[in-house]
Amino acid sequence: MHYYAPKNSAICINHGQPDMVVTTELPLRQMPQAYYERDAAIIPSSYWPAALIDLAITRAIPEHKLLRHTGIFCEDFFHIDHRICPEQLLQLIHNIQKNYTANDISFLLGHQLLPSNMANLNQQLVTARNLIELIDALIEHQHIACPLINIRCTYEGNQLVICWQDACGAEDAFIFLVETMTTAICSMTRWRSNTRLPWTLYFAHKKPEYIEQYQVHLGSDLHFDCQRNAMSIARDYCYQAWTKIHTTHTDNMLPHPLNIPSKGFLTEVYDYLNNNISTAPNLEQTAADFGMSCASFKRKLKKHRSHFQAIYDAVRKDLAVYWIHKEGWSSEQVAQRLHFHDVANLRRAFKKWTGLTLLAVRH
Repeated sequence: MHYYAPKNSAICINHGQPDMVVTTELPLRQMPQAYYERDAAIIPSSYWPAALIDLAITRAIPEHKLLRHTGIFCEDFFHIDHRICPEQLLQLIHNIQKNYTANDISFLLGHQLLPSNMANLNQQLVTARNLIELIDALIEHQHIACPLINIRCTYEGNQLVICWQDACGAEDAFIFLVETMTTAICSMTRWRSNTRLPWTLYFAHKKPEYIEQYQVHLGSDLHFDCQRNAMSIARDYCYQAWTKIHTTHTDNMLPHPLNIPSKGFLTEVYDYLNNNISTAPNLEQTAADFGMSCASFKRKLKKHRSHFQAIYDAVRKDLAVYWIHKEGWSSEQVAQRLHFHDVANLRRAFKKWTGLTLLAVRH
């Protein structure tokens, strides 16, 4: 099994500062930041949706099946400022998966996504001088580059780790999205560095029957049934200068949507709980900090196909795995930090979260 650090246990590269220092003092509670929701029209139709539809059409999926229940119409693509919401894009992906039995579209889409036809994102991607600058650009514009799953980047020892997190309730489309974005980054970094970078790839799902697609598009260093969806590379590659510097013309590029938060609602809830784990956050306090009643907060979580306990358990699982596996903390230390009454309760919860024992993770 393979494990990766949660945000507050390493250095977040887009901020460049340690997110957590273990201390005996409780930190001040960190408040939520702006987020976008599942039904917010933030996705330019001419980017993700257009690329998906073009691929689907080449696979002979009938238009009426492709666009069914999406609320998207062909004439929408003639308007450069037209946008759809994550829910519509998820329905489009669902329609493709339902009507196309092969398993290559997610990988082919990944090869096409980066660089993009969005002016600001494209400019930063093609002029990035090294891997870190490229990842920073993706994080800054992730509401455009990957609106359905958000990026989390950390340094863990001598590795740069990129993890994928559900932003708006992807459900059955999540694996498709992980395949797409993993391929997109592998493809983009190969083009910019002029070599195939030695990424190690980790997937939470079991080894698929179509493993040949992974091998063709992503290489052979693949690991399945892991605790997180992630990709890692040695830190030595992060600041290596890319000698091939590209220029780009933005005359025919599309403008970015303005004033859109960079993270989806589910990502922001995870980050809030993660950042405030030392204060033992509960539903009532979380709802209040998000500026709504418990009932409204639960309805919003349900709209995003989740609930409070699921996200809170995911945060505690990630922290427990990291503290035990990477930091070597004792079970007693982890139980205390995660507010369990005793180690026995932690053991039971950890087995439920991961299917593993604390001893198995320690080794």
